[in-house]
Amino acid sequence: MRIDVFTIFPQLIQDFTAASLVGRARTSGVLDLRTHDPRDATTDKHRTVDDTPFGGGPGMVLKPEPIFAIVEQVAPPRPLLLLSPSGRTFNQEYAAELAQGDGFSLLCGRYEGVDQRVRDHLIDGEVSIGDVVLSGGEVAALTIIEAVSRLLPGMMGNAESADDESFADGLLEYPHYTRPWSFNDWEAPDVLRSGDHARVARWRRAKALELTMARRPDLIEARGGLSAEELALCEEFGIVTD
Repeated sequence: MRIDVFTIFPQLIQDFTAASLVGRARTSGVLDLRTHDPRDATTDKHRTVDDTPFGGGPGMVLKPEPIFAIVEQVAPPRPLLLLSPSGRTFNQEYAAELAQGDGFSLLCGRYEGVDQRVRDHLIDGEVSIGDVVLSGGEVAALTIIEAVSRLLPGMMGNAESADDESFADGLLEYPHYTRPWSFNDWEAPDVLRSGDHARVARWRRAKALELTMARRPDLIEARGGLSAEELALCEEFGIVTD
């Protein structure tokens, strides 16, 4: 997959994506990540990419000329998405959609945002990581890159890992334990060392349901509530569903 990022701080993207799973994916060729600085398409000696807003007001706005010019020079993979609080909220479902394609591009705003003509005539859509205000789109872009790249074939050592995490089935993930078995007199659940893999799987599913009901009931509601099978599973492990 190819992902292009347009940003006036390309090194922020490059440094983060050089490490860990994303870094290994880039090295192995699973992920082709490219960054482009609109300053490289400017024509003045100061490499100006922003200006004051028409009509007055605080802050600066990214100019349309360098953004249009750099996008035209690069011919990036589409869709080209602007990181914006007014965009479609990014979630695991959206990440899976993007992972199904051959690539996409992200445009990072800064300051007061981008000239409206970029929105009207250049981008294909807008995406938001939530109802928060950031100084620029780079952190949001990194969130999207990591979430999408984890779903690519060959990205993770265990192909099942991406299917067994929070939101994969509309639920939060079940709790995990590792050695030592007893820590400060707190023991891991006995079921996890029972050797009964089917029972372990049922317990994990039940605990995922319990956690989601407690912390994200909206996710349960979005799934249409608990099924008869899930109610029985909760009853098996003594989980209250009322």
